[in-house]
Amino acid sequence: MITIKTPDEIKYLREGGVKLAEVLDEVQKNVEEGVTTKYLNDVAYDAIIKRGGKPSFLNYHPGGAPYPYPATMCTCINEELVHAIPSERKLKKGDLFSFDLGLWHKELCTDAARTVLVGGEGSELAKKLLRVTEASLYEGINVIKHGAKLGDIGYAIQSYIEKNSDFGIVRDLSGHGVGYKVHEEPYVLNYGRKGTGEAITEGAVLALEPMITEGDWHIKYSEDGWGIETMDGKLSAHYEHTVAVTKDGFEILTVK
Repeated sequence: MITIKTPDEIKYLREGGVKLAEVLDEVQKNVEEGVTTKYLNDVAYDAIIKRGGKPSFLNYHPGGAPYPYPATMCTCINEELVHAIPSERKLKKGDLFSFDLGLWHKELCTDAARTVLVGGEGSELAKKLLRVTEASLYEGINVIKHGAKLGDIGYAIQSYIEKNSDFGIVRDLSGHGVGYKVHEEPYVLNYGRKGTGEAITEGAVLALEPMITEGDWHIKYSEDGWGIETMDGKLSAHYEHTVAVTKDGFEILTVK
């Protein structure tokens, strides 16, 4: 069941989304060759606390997870797609680095993610992967409106990726509802058919998050039991925004 947030709750989610965007900016400013993902996790934690929020991923324990998530931020490098745990691993120039964060504000949660090239340098393929993944997120967002179907969102994302690349679209993971919990119904797939699936209505809040791979879309769990990476070891990218459905369209909440 898709939960519907009240106007006051949307206001609080908007406030939290601004804070989360600021935290993401703070992390991104610190992404450079030689820093560890643990250090960047500490940056994220401090930035959230400074703004009066609480990390929503820290100690999060969904069904099926081997143990509570032990960090503030998910930190993925190259073939790591989502949910990788921060460590003493150092970033290298040309790495693709994805960072995914959630923040509680007034007991409501927003969620967002970005992928960047460490040092701003990398292969043309890596740069294209970033461009296509980020652009596909906005293609999905742009079809959101009261009465649209979930399949419309997936179709928009899938169509853009397939028209502009040969990249893989991960099938086993998806976007989701968000707000009262870190993950709520519905699943928001990154592929689909127009006019299919449940209708979304004003007040719904969704986290859209295309997860795209350089090669085959199949995935596997990392040794830590939390991280998920590409089966073939090729690059991946991930972008995410929290979006509210409005009467006339949408509002991206995780922006300043």
